[in-house]
Amino acid sequence: MEYRRLGRTDMQVSKICLGTMTYGQQNTEEEGHNQMDMAVDYGVNFFDTAEMYSIPVKAETYGRTEEIIGTWFQKTGKRKDIILATKIAGPNPEMSHIRPHLYEDEAKGPKLDRQSVIEACDASLKRLQTDYIDLYQIHWPARRTNFFGFLRYKHPGTDASVPLEETLSAMDELVKAGKVRAIGLSNETPWGMMESISLADRLGVPRIASVQNPYSLLNRSYEIGMAEISIKADCGLLAYSPLASGALTGKYLDGAKPAGARITLFPDQYPRYFNEQGKLATIAYCELAKKHGMDPAQMAISFVNMQPFLTSNIIGATNLVQLKTALETADMTLSKDILKDIEAIETRYPTPCP
Repeated sequence: MEYRRLGRTDMQVSKICLGTMTYGQQNTEEEGHNQMDMAVDYGVNFFDTAEMYSIPVKAETYGRTEEIIGTWFQKTGKRKDIILATKIAGPNPEMSHIRPHLYEDEAKGPKLDRQSVIEACDASLKRLQTDYIDLYQIHWPARRTNFFGFLRYKHPGTDASVPLEETLSAMDELVKAGKVRAIGLSNETPWGMMESISLADRLGVPRIASVQNPYSLLNRSYEIGMAEISIKADCGLLAYSPLASGALTGKYLDGAKPAGARITLFPDQYPRYFNEQGKLATIAYCELAKKHGMDPAQMAISFVNMQPFLTSNIIGATNLVQLKTALETADMTLSKDILKDIEAIETRYPTPCP
């Protein structure tokens, strides 16, 4: 397993990160523990989670994924061996179950003000059964902007959201208290990335170490404005959805609905990677993998692994067979011929699922 520096910190994280958002809903506690055991056996030292997990979001499963990681730490005693990342939820009126005692107006849902940041971190620490978080991330911005696949940016006019300065200053308090080692962003834009870096210089708050955004063969939008910043500013990508919600395995082609699969169970939750252009591109990539004698999932994950702006590739699975397939890509590279063919498909179907 290759290890890469997390931003400008002294932490070295595995090229593959274990994503955990299925623990507590699609996966039981025992299954989650087994996944963490296998990942560590393959050299993974980086786990990613979030306060709002498991997914899909439900009030009754809020925080359950962190609890399962916490019981694994307690059982194995391996907390010191893991670089642990989690996230605070941003504003969303559909998540009124998250810290409802903090709002008195109609704007229900979590916020990113100082008190929310402090309370969210303390609650995550308790669920995770640890006294520090290695990487604490803002799950999505407070301001209205483009993320989760939305395009056609429209400026909202007056911005009443919690200022980024307040959120980062609260995280600075957590770092100074020893509760957090480094901070990061997620689902961000080039402006948000650069503004956060600038604020670190202006205000003396911690410098962001990473950005967790989607990146896959079906969504290479990160290359347009973010990749250059990642390399030049030492703030690498933590890529999520490298298999585009499983689409790039090919298991959903021709209308297939595999038993227990995420899109089968929750068909209305994940439309992002299943538009017509996305389906055509997926067919092309699966045919390409077959042409070169590769598993389509391993080809897709390996492509992400090879990007120069990547710090770590977040892979998720609902069973150990899927997980093993993903973990085996740690030692794989794609040939020049495969990469050439991938670029030809990208030219034909440019970022079909942003």
